[in-house]
Amino acid sequence: MKITILQVGQTPEMMQNRFERYPKQYQGLLLANGEDFSFDIKYIIEGEELPSHSDLEGVIITGSAHSVYDDIAWIEPLRGFVKQAYSLKTPMVGICFGHQIMADALGGTVEKSHKGWGIGRHVYRLEQRPDFINGAGDEIAVACSHQDQVVTVPDNAKVFLSSDFTPNAGLVYNNGAAISLQPHPEFDKDYAVALVDRLRGNSLSEEQANLAERSLDAPLDRIEVGDFIARFFKGARKI
Repeated sequence: MKITILQVGQTPEMMQNRFERYPKQYQGLLLANGEDFSFDIKYIIEGEELPSHSDLEGVIITGSAHSVYDDIAWIEPLRGFVKQAYSLKTPMVGICFGHQIMADALGGTVEKSHKGWGIGRHVYRLEQRPDFINGAGDEIAVACSHQDQVVTVPDNAKVFLSSDFTPNAGLVYNNGAAISLQPHPEFDKDYAVALVDRLRGNSLSEEQANLAERSLDAPLDRIEVGDFIARFFKGARKI
């Protein structure tokens, strides 16, 4: 199965000499359990056109430093892309910004949260168990890095992942071919720590940064979540 990655964000420039770019992170996540996916990268953030829907088998929309309400040339076309992909039941996964743009395009609301930064390791409750989730406990822990949140869930979606900080952290859509997550399963511990350090003394106080960094000493369930996403793609392909 070919997964088309719509890259709408970049690894921060100061981190690019140490870490893989976003597409490589997603590829590593989905191939970690020996899956047989192939990948096509579309650099939307660099001005590349959105792909034709007739060429798609599955889509990932990445995270981004931008917000869905920003005045950026590619955001409105991406909204239209999401709506059409949804209507065609193209298997689609959104992560962080991708989670937000899917909700925004399909009738939800996204805002900058008054709670501030979600950063470090967060623990999320499994509110329900869609078919693609297998073998998990009642909670999963994943790295996150966001200020915006989905505050109103689209009518055609249900929450399957939540926390007190991020009540609408994971959505599963009624067409059976779309899911989205606010946290970043593609981020490993080292990358997540580097993101905290990047914000230290700027967007985060020393106390906030230290707390977020310490949280990342505990295990992340990123490989398990990668397996969930792989299962979703395989199941949605049959729709």
